[in-house]
Amino acid sequence: MTNTGVRIAGVGHFVPERVISNADLERMFDTSDEWITTRTGMKERHAAALDQPTSDLALGAAQHALANAGIAATALDCVIIATVTPDYAFPATACVLAAKLGVPGTPAFDMEIGCSGFIYGLTVAASLVRSRVFKRVLLVGAEELTRLVNYEDRSTAILFGDGAGAVVLEQSDVDCFLGAELGSDGSRPQDLLLPFSGTAHPPLTGDDIAQKKNTIVMNGREVFRFAVTKMIDSTNTALEHAGIEPKDVTWLIPHQANRRIIDAAAKHLDLPSERVVVNIDRYGNTSAASIPIALSETVAAGKLHDGDIILFVGFGAGLSWGAVAWRWSTNGKGH
Repeated sequence: MTNTGVRIAGVGHFVPERVISNADLERMFDTSDEWITTRTGMKERHAAALDQPTSDLALGAAQHALANAGIAATALDCVIIATVTPDYAFPATACVLAAKLGVPGTPAFDMEIGCSGFIYGLTVAASLVRSRVFKRVLLVGAEELTRLVNYEDRSTAILFGDGAGAVVLEQSDVDCFLGAELGSDGSRPQDLLLPFSGTAHPPLTGDDIAQKKNTIVMNGREVFRFAVTKMIDSTNTALEHAGIEPKDVTWLIPHQANRRIIDAAAKHLDLPSERVVVNIDRYGNTSAASIPIALSETVAAGKLHDGDIILFVGFGAGLSWGAVAWRWSTNGKGH
């Protein structure tokens, strides 16, 4: 039996129409464009409409990726969504997406690991293809974090945006999955969490809602320190598993959480800025959607070439982290 590889056959992304600029935030609370930009690199972010659930954003990205791959949804064997903002606690949003794509009955499930969602999802989806469980898998990172923001807390209100990015993975005679590193530390969930959202707390009361206990809470200083360390550590380990050196990396496509964190990772790899994908100024932190959105835009710009080595790296709630080394292939033959 010959080995089965995996490649990304198509990419896509979708963001809602409404834009929240730094100027808009200036009118909402005490902040400034300069303060936001110097600390985060963000200029604007997108926000979904109230009647636009996460599955709608995922649908837009999925349709874009399927068109880019040149296949119909009926060719998919599995649908996976990485999200912490599902349509419902249950059923899985991936099940809803499969139905919206016109393929009910297709295996579908969600992954909830925060901003590390695409990294975890890519590892799982690639494994399912390489082990011949499925021939083609649709992986979507989709989030609507603006619904969870406390706009009275400027330290978090400036950060988050909505959007979705998607990839179609398929069996190939070229194996593009080179190596990965995943990790988590659940000993300090309080550093980045959505309290009163599960069974660890009593049900929400009216007073809890009035006190914004159903919004994102983050210890920014600790998360920043953790993120820089883990992005570098996971990068080193993923490259080691792949058997390649930092100098071999063509593109760094990191989670878009903070420009200073991205710059630190790039400096560690000794990568010039033109080889680091950054779109945080236009989208903010879209959690699990940030890396696939950045990948989709890079492909659309014609910047990826056959054989390029990409390093995907991210971190998030959990606390969680991960990195994947990937070889870009435009010539692999699907099975």
